[in-house]
Amino acid sequence: MLLRRAVTSSFLGSVIEYYDFLLYSTASAVVFAQVFFSDLSPLVGTLASFTTFATGYLARPVGGIIFGHFGDRIGRKRMLVLSMSLMGVASFLIGVLPTYGQAGAFAPLALLFLRIVQGVAVGGEWGGAVLISAEHATVRRGLWASFTNAGAPCGMAVSTLVLTGTSAAVGEDAFLRWGWRIPFLLSLVLLAIGLFVRLRVAESPVFAAEQDQGANGRRPLPLWDVLRHRPRVLLLGVGVGLSAFVVQGTLTTYLVAYAVQGGFERQTVLNGLTLSSTLAVAGIVGWSALSDRLGRRPLVTAGALALAAYSFTLFPMLDSGSTALLVLALVVGQSLLHPLMYGPLAALYTELFATRHRYTGASLGYQLAGLGAGFAPVIFTAIRAAAGDRATLIISCVIAAFCLVTVVCISALGETSRNDLTEAAENEPTRAPAEGVTEVG
Repeated sequence: MLLRRAVTSSFLGSVIEYYDFLLYSTASAVVFAQVFFSDLSPLVGTLASFTTFATGYLARPVGGIIFGHFGDRIGRKRMLVLSMSLMGVASFLIGVLPTYGQAGAFAPLALLFLRIVQGVAVGGEWGGAVLISAEHATVRRGLWASFTNAGAPCGMAVSTLVLTGTSAAVGEDAFLRWGWRIPFLLSLVLLAIGLFVRLRVAESPVFAAEQDQGANGRRPLPLWDVLRHRPRVLLLGVGVGLSAFVVQGTLTTYLVAYAVQGGFERQTVLNGLTLSSTLAVAGIVGWSALSDRLGRRPLVTAGALALAAYSFTLFPMLDSGSTALLVLALVVGQSLLHPLMYGPLAALYTELFATRHRYTGASLGYQLAGLGAGFAPVIFTAIRAAAGDRATLIISCVIAAFCLVTVVCISALGETSRNDLTEAAENEPTRAPAEGVTEVG
């Protein structure tokens, strides 16, 4: 019962957090350039919109450090309640912001500030949500931890569905004037639901056992502990996750703007994104469950190599002008191949660090890797502006290069699936690896 409640809370909380966070990404691709940067050309406006989008990802490691510190000191549950509240309020305030035409430069500056708050909130949410599930699980850790990662595409699907439904209901002109605000205002409703569920979850038993030892007060700051004892593991962890986020930012944000500017109807693109995001939930959970049997390393490696090759087919499929190929590109990329290397990351990051600094270490590694999703649309938009017809080939090469970085880093990191989360000193560099466990530091 405790495990089920923890997993449900983590999944629902992740859905709500990523509804808010990724709603911004879709809106930045299809709305914000016209609402908050209306004095710029379409391409430059899109670049400016993606830049504010990227600041949320810059703030995520900060959120991971802040929430991780207190999560490692006073508990996972309290930080999860705080992060959800912070995200819900920030998203609601985006929904009531004045436009550039109404308030001038104040509008994009306020949007930028609230995006930073969103980044801090989601940076603190992920680590706590994963840990509250993984540290409750005694078996099948990859499966149970993956529900937090599955919340991201589910949140994307819900946010895209609400955004497209609102657009269809009120019409194009009304949607650009005021209709885009409705999905953001709904954040308060989702916040109330999420808090009701989250407040009923018990604290992580692994963290509670660590606290009972009474050692927390004599230990160094969690961030210093990670940087002093686990720098190599942290850097390799960032490298493992980086390509997954580059691909995520490409499929869920950059390709949306690319396809709309290439002549596809906005509604058609968003429908394809909704479908691929919904199917990605099953892909993440399914591949993560398999990683409990085969290990994290084989699946992440296979996913990275597959996406490196697949990146060279993405733009030709979109440039064909075929709606069927557009949907196929999104579904295969986001629902099948991306989950192969993204799903196991939830368990993998928790398995790299000791309980005393696990919230900080897992959050920091994951959120630093997450910068790839924030900056990929910005970098690719700039490449397109500078390189013209050669841009798509260059972008595909960049994606493939990041995927190869993941292969190198996961090979160096080793297998983590048999690490015991309950061992207080499981990641000390001097510990001899237990039988069947690959040392990761």
